[in-house]
Amino acid sequence: MRSLADASAAFPTFRYQGPAQGWSGICNSELLRRAEADFDLFITSDQNIRYQQNLTGQRIAILELSTNDLRRIRTAAVLIEEAVDKIQPAELRRLEIT
Repeated sequence: MRSLADASAAFPTFRYQGPAQGWSGICNSELLRRAEADFDLFITSDQNIRYQQNLTGQRIAILELSTNDLRRIRTAAVLIEEAVDKIQPAELRRLEIT
């Protein structure tokens, strides 16, 4: 599964981060549109993505992390990998990281 983590997810060492040359500073609606062409999964910690974006008809799966705290994300790497393995196309899944 080809995955892209946006800047809010703070994934500098996570194995699912995708290459997105030239995509710095692109807003979520444009980022999602571009990502859908090359990726299967978009990982974000943007808590408002479901409210700010019209996700109807979206083909890319979206994994919403409950935090952007890198320490907590690293600690939850196994949970994130499990969620990535289970997520289905077009699914929006929130992963609570404590």
